[in-house]
Amino acid sequence: MLPVLVVLAVLLGAFMLFTSFWTNLLWYRSIGFSSVYSTGLWAMVLLFVGSGALMALLVGANMVIAYRLRPAYRPLSVEQQGLERYRAVVDPRRKLIAGGLLGLLALLTGSSVGRQWPMLLAFLNSTPFGVKDPQFHKDVSFYVFTYPFLRLVLGLLFAMVILSILAALMVHYLYGGLRLQGPGDKASPPARAHLSVLVGLFVLMKAVAYWFDRYGLVHSERGATTGASYTDINALLPAKTILAVIAVICAALFFSNIVRRGMMLPGVGFTLLVLSAMLVGGVYPLLIQQFQVKPDELAKERQYIERNIEFTRRAYGVDGTKVTTEYGARPEADPKKLQSEAEQLGGVRLLDPNVVGETFQQLQRIRPFYRFPDTLDVDRYRVGDRNVDAIVALRELSGAPAGQRSWVKDRMVYTHGYGFVSAQGEQFANGGYPDFLTKDMPQAPNSQIKVDRPQIYFGERSPGYSVVGGRGQQELDYPDNSAAGQRNTTYQGRGGVPIDSFFNKLLFATKFQEKNLLLSGAVNKNAKILYNRQPREMVQRAAPWLTLDGDPYPAVVNGRILWILDGYTTSGAYPYSEQTSLGDATRDTVTDTRSAVARQANDRINYMRNSVKATVDAYDGTVRLYQWDEKDPIAKTWMKVFKGTVQPRNTIPPQLESHFRYPQDLFKVQRQILTKYHVTDAAAFYNGEGFWEVPEDPGFKGKRQPPYYQSLRMPGSDGADFSLTTVFNPRENPNLAAFMSIGSTPGRNYGQIQILQLPRNSTAQGPGQVQNSFETDPKVKNELFALRQGGTRTVAGNMLTIPFGNGVLYVEPMYAMAAGTAEQQPYPLLGKVLVRFGDKIASGNNMDEALEQLLGGVAAAPPPSDAQPGQQQGGTPQLTQQAQQAIDELEAAVADYEKAQKELNYTEMGKAWDRIKKARDALAAAQQSGGRPANPNPSPSPSGSPSPSPSGSPNQD
Repeated sequence: MLPVLVVLAVLLGAFMLFTSFWTNLLWYRSIGFSSVYSTGLWAMVLLFVGSGALMALLVGANMVIAYRLRPAYRPLSVEQQGLERYRAVVDPRRKLIAGGLLGLLALLTGSSVGRQWPMLLAFLNSTPFGVKDPQFHKDVSFYVFTYPFLRLVLGLLFAMVILSILAALMVHYLYGGLRLQGPGDKASPPARAHLSVLVGLFVLMKAVAYWFDRYGLVHSERGATTGASYTDINALLPAKTILAVIAVICAALFFSNIVRRGMMLPGVGFTLLVLSAMLVGGVYPLLIQQFQVKPDELAKERQYIERNIEFTRRAYGVDGTKVTTEYGARPEADPKKLQSEAEQLGGVRLLDPNVVGETFQQLQRIRPFYRFPDTLDVDRYRVGDRNVDAIVALRELSGAPAGQRSWVKDRMVYTHGYGFVSAQGEQFANGGYPDFLTKDMPQAPNSQIKVDRPQIYFGERSPGYSVVGGRGQQELDYPDNSAAGQRNTTYQGRGGVPIDSFFNKLLFATKFQEKNLLLSGAVNKNAKILYNRQPREMVQRAAPWLTLDGDPYPAVVNGRILWILDGYTTSGAYPYSEQTSLGDATRDTVTDTRSAVARQANDRINYMRNSVKATVDAYDGTVRLYQWDEKDPIAKTWMKVFKGTVQPRNTIPPQLESHFRYPQDLFKVQRQILTKYHVTDAAAFYNGEGFWEVPEDPGFKGKRQPPYYQSLRMPGSDGADFSLTTVFNPRENPNLAAFMSIGSTPGRNYGQIQILQLPRNSTAQGPGQVQNSFETDPKVKNELFALRQGGTRTVAGNMLTIPFGNGVLYVEPMYAMAAGTAEQQPYPLLGKVLVRFGDKIASGNNMDEALEQLLGGVAAAPPPSDAQPGQQQGGTPQLTQQAQQAIDELEAAVADYEKAQKELNYTEMGKAWDRIKKARDALAAAQQSGGRPANPNPSPSPSGSPSPSPSGSPNQD
C-alpha cells in the first residue's frame, strides 16, 4: 500500500508541476512572448543542473577519495571502538546515504544558484557603457555585468571547497584517517595530503578573492562619499594586493604537503595570512584614516568627492540639469507687467487627480458594480484647436452585484469594465463639477475623444480570471433602459487562452482549484480564459528585467484604450555612484495613502534609466515594448538576450507617443538625488552647504509632497509645456529653496531638468507656510468659514507652484464636500481657488476670479461698449413676457433642486436639473428675440449646496 501511495504522490506532484509550467507557457504564447519564458527557463535549468551536478560531483569525489585513502589498520582505542559501531551501521548503506545527501545538496545548490539566471544572461550579452572608471580604467560594464557574475562563481567555488573539506573530514574521521585520541600522529599521511590540498585550494581562491576585492573598492562607503576614498586607494588597495600574494604563497605551502610530511610550514603560512589580514587589511587602513585623513579630510578626499559627484549625476541622468541661480531675487512689481504675464499664463490644472476620484465615482459609476481608482491620472488631449491637461480614468468592474453572486455570473457574465471617463483639468462646469470630455454609458457619439473599444478586459482591477468569448456567451457590456436592462457582448479579442478542450479545462481547473471550469456546460466552443491580466503584472512577466513605474495610466490611441507603462533599467553596481533606496525615494502622500499607485521595493540602486515604454491593450491584452532610451547599455544587453521582444523607438506610432509623459518614479529618484547633488563644488558638498529636502505635503503631516503634472511656461520659453514639477526647501527649513521641472512632452525639451534656485537669503515661503497663510488670512479665512457652513467640510487640492513674474505663484483648489454619512456618499466639488504671489493672498470661485482679486482686474472681461439688444442706453433691461416666464421657471427649478439636494433625493434632483436646462434654453431663445434678463444665469451657489452635473442627471444609484 505504501509504495502505491508514494507513486501516486509522485505522479500528483509531477502533474501539478506540469500544470504550472504548461499554463504559464500558454499565457506567454497568448501575448507573443513565449521566447522570454523559454529563454529564462532554459537558463534557470542550466544553472540548476550545472551548479547542482558540479557541487555533488566535487563533494562526492572528495568523499570517495577520503574513503579510498582510509588506513588499512586502525590502532585500538576507546574512540575507534565507538566509531566501529557507526561503521558497522553506515558501511553497508554508504552508497545510499552518500547518494541521498549529495542529491539533497545538489537540490539546494541548484535552487539557490538557478535563481541567478539573469546575472548569467547579462554577463554573456554585456554591452559596453563607453565610460571608464577613473581608478582602474575599466569600462562601467565590467562592474555592472562582469564583476557580479565573477563574485557569484567565486562564491559557488568557495561553497564547494568548504563543503568538500567538511565531507572529507567526516569520512576520514569515520574510517580512522583522523584521530582525536591515542598516541602518535592524529592524521594519516594520505588524509593529511588530501586535506592539505583542499585547504590549499581554499587559500588560493582567497587570493583570487583578495585580487577582485580591489575592484570592489569603487563601491566603498568608507570615505566622505560613495566610492574609493583616500584610505581605500592609499592603504586598502595595496593591502589587498599584498594579501593576495601572501595567500598564493600560503597555498603553495599547503600543496607542498603532498610530497612532504608536517604541518609546520603550512601552519606558519596560514598564521601569517590571518595576521596580515588583521594588521595590513584592518589596522593599517584604520590608522591611515584616523591620523592622515581626519585631520585634513577635505584636502585628502576632494579628488574622490569630485569623482562621486560626477558619476552620481551621470548614473541618475541629472548631469544635464539646467540651473538658474538667484531666481526671484527681484520679483516683478509692475501691475501692468503682471497683468500681461497673467494673460499668458494659460490654463492651470485645478482638477486634482488625488481628490476627485470619489467625484468620478459618484457621478460616473452609473451602477454599483463599477468603480474608479482612488487616484486618477493626468494626460493631454486635443480639444478643439488646443491641447488641454485632462484627468482620466477607466470605469472598471468590481464584480457581480451583492446577492447575485454565482460562479457563472462572477466568471462569465461580469467579465469586464466599460468606458473611458475624462474631464478638463483647467476648468469646471457650474457648481464646481468636473467638465467632462467623455462620460456615460454608452459614450455619446459627439464626445471630444472618440473611443471605438470601450470594454476593459485587461485592467488594474480585473478579476483573477474570466471565461469569455464562448459561442452564444452573453457578457454584460453596460446597463441601459432596454427591456433586458442591459446590453451584452461577446469577447472577440486575440488575447486569452482557448479553454474549449477537455485537456485545457483539466489544466485550468487544477490551476485555479475550480471544478466548474471542468464540469460547467456553460464553457463551450471558442471559449477563452483570461488570467494574469493586470497591466503591470503582464509587462513584468513579458520583461522580467524591467522595474516598472508604480502608476500605469490609460490613454485613447486611434480609438482604442491602451495602458501605458514606464519601464526602468536599474543597477546597484555603477562605480562611484551614491546608492539610494528605490522604495524610500519614491514614497510620498500618494503611495502612502492611495491604493491605485504601487509602492516600489526597497532595492538599493545607484543607476536608473527610463529605457522602455510599454503598452497593454485594454480590450485584447496585446503587450508591446518600445525602446525609449536608445543609449542605455543595460536595455541593449537585454534586447540581445530576448531578441525581438522590444521594438525600436522609430516604430512608435506618433499618436501613441503624444501621450507619453515623463515617469513619476524616475523623477522622484532624481529629485531625491538633486537635494544634494545640485551642489557640484567638492568643498561645498563636503560641508553640506546648500543641501535641500523635499517638503512635506501641507495636507498630510509626515508625508512627502508628490510631484505634479501641469502645463506651464518656464522663464525664457516660448510657450507652455506639459511638465512634471516639484519644489525644494532648505534642509530643516520651511522656506522655499528652489523650483524644479522636467519636460514631459516628447520632443526637444523632453527629459530636460530645469531648476530655478532662489537666493540663499530668500525668505520666500514654502508650501507648508503658504498653506498656513491661507488658513490665517482674514479674508480667505472668512470665505472658507462660509464654505464650511452646514456641516460641509473642505478638502485641500494639490498646491501648484508656478514660476510667475520672476517669483512664485501658489495655486490651491479648495474642494467642498457636503455633509452626509458614508451611506449617502458625499463627494468633493470645487469651492474656492486660493492664490498667493509674494505677500498677496486672494481667493475666488475660479482661477480668473482669484487672479483678478490678487492682481487687480487681470482676468476681468472688458465692459461692453454698446447696449445689448432689449436694453436701453443707461437704463434697465426691458423683458419680454417670454423672458420673464423663463426666469420664473428657472428660479422655481433651482429652488426645487436645492430642496431635493438637501434631502439627498437624487431622483428629484435629476428632474429639477432637466427643468433648469429647459428654462435656460427658453431664456436664451427669449434673449435672442430681444428680451435680456436682469440675471441671465441664476444657479445654485457654489459656496453652498453643490450644483448638479451640467453634463446630465446626477448619479441615481
